[in-house]
Amino acid sequence: MTTSEEDHPALGLDDVVHQRVRLGILTITHEARRVEFGYLRTQLELTAGNLSKHLSVLEEAALIEIEKGYEGRRGRTWVTLTPAGTTALTEEITRLKQLIARVQPTNPAP
Repeated sequence: MTTSEEDHPALGLDDVVHQRVRLGILTITHEARRVEFGYLRTQLELTAGNLSKHLSVLEEAALIEIEKGYEGRRGRTWVTLTPAGTTALTEEITRLKQLIARVQPTNPAP
């Protein structure tokens, strides 16, 4: 979503990205570059089904790619951020910083 300088930063928040779990998925995946499904599930304290639903939303929005394969004999699912996902995360963080700046005083009193 493109906003003008006059628009409130909240108007630029992306509903797909801003949801708590999905923001966590994008952030962890950005940090790790490639992350395994089980790691995300553990870190975000989710059920496999709940995580799968959130991953589907992000994949449909083309923000992540999901790769299925094997590590030894065990099936694994890995998640990576797409360039669009990196951009969406960066824009979301920028908007959040703008919102924080409106709340925090620039020169706090001693």
